[in-house]
Amino acid sequence: MNKIAELPLSAEHSKRALRVTMLGIRGFPDVQGGVEKHSEKLSCALAEYGCQIEAIVRSPFVMKERGTVWRNVKLARLWAPRTAGLEAFVHTFLGVLRAGFTRPDILHIHAIGPAFFTPLARALGLRVVVTYHSLNYEHEKWGRAARMILRLGEWAGMTFANGRIVVSQGLAEHMRRKHRVPVSIIPNGIDRPVIVQSTEFLRHCGLSAKRYALAVARVDQTKRQLDLIEAYARLHAPAWQLVLVGGADHSGSYARAVAAAAAETPGVVMLGHRAGAELAELYSHAAAFVLPSSHEGQPIVVLEAASYGLPTILSDIAAHREFGLAGARYFAVGDTAALANQLAAMFAAPAAENGDPVEQTRILSVHDWRGIAQRTLAVYFDALSATGSGWPAADAPARKRRAPSSS
Repeated sequence: MNKIAELPLSAEHSKRALRVTMLGIRGFPDVQGGVEKHSEKLSCALAEYGCQIEAIVRSPFVMKERGTVWRNVKLARLWAPRTAGLEAFVHTFLGVLRAGFTRPDILHIHAIGPAFFTPLARALGLRVVVTYHSLNYEHEKWGRAARMILRLGEWAGMTFANGRIVVSQGLAEHMRRKHRVPVSIIPNGIDRPVIVQSTEFLRHCGLSAKRYALAVARVDQTKRQLDLIEAYARLHAPAWQLVLVGGADHSGSYARAVAAAAAETPGVVMLGHRAGAELAELYSHAAAFVLPSSHEGQPIVVLEAASYGLPTILSDIAAHREFGLAGARYFAVGDTAALANQLAAMFAAPAAENGDPVEQTRILSVHDWRGIAQRTLAVYFDALSATGSGWPAADAPARKRRAPSSS
């Protein structure tokens, strides 16, 4: 059923589905990255409401064999270079030009790097919504030039977008203070956990249920896998293993250092990028979840771990504290001795059962994709009914729209 048709839309849009183009992502399904997962789940939820969703994806990450439609979302493959620093920049530029021809009702740009091209999209007469996922210019991997471009992207997105979304309260406060613009706080979401009873994949990886700590993150300086390996090595705990899930975006010096450290440390198992049933099995049988990041926006993997009821050990940063997870253990970023102590305490007294049902219910309620899609639709409708900042939006509907109810 097309629920969009039930809304008080303009005459033009009431006769057809709302057309939305997603841009700024590598692609989906099963492409590594929190922004990619967010875009995939949001796109599918919006499609369930009757929107026509197109995701412009990067051809090196989504093969032709995947097809042109995924769960009612159209996948438009567009070339992108595989050079770090140029990949997102070039692909987004080409994507904005493409959107200028296809004329979606909303161009939804994800992340501040791609948001650099918001003024170009507005100059082409497009209505633009930008989602701010993370303060990327604070990440250690970027040099001075890249950080400058990311800051310009933040300014362009916040200044010229018709609608602005941030995924956390901390980001919202930062944007309101820095750019003095209204933003909508719409968090990341998660699916209900799939509890896997089988341990077949664990046995294949040489793992035992409830005898390993799990970390899920791309291999990157900001995720600080080297700190985690060093902390685990301090324990000399052969009865426990450390499982690292996630691959590197590019084969750089940090990725090589992590691979070397893992190979030299008994008990560390690197599994690369995993998704679907394999990842669900790893979550289902882990003794604890660990994320030692120096910077995050709102990490979906922490939400996933919480939905499975896993005890969590997290770096003491605002993005992690904002979740308000009961019983979470924190340590200062880079303090490997403190991290080792937290791991030792967890190993010494592992939880008899996973999770507090009340806490799990709270997480699943706040971070439900259906509700997130409704709130995102409200931002789209506001963007369509207002001129926004920068250039006026042409043909804006006369009447303000509202999101569908959850019924």
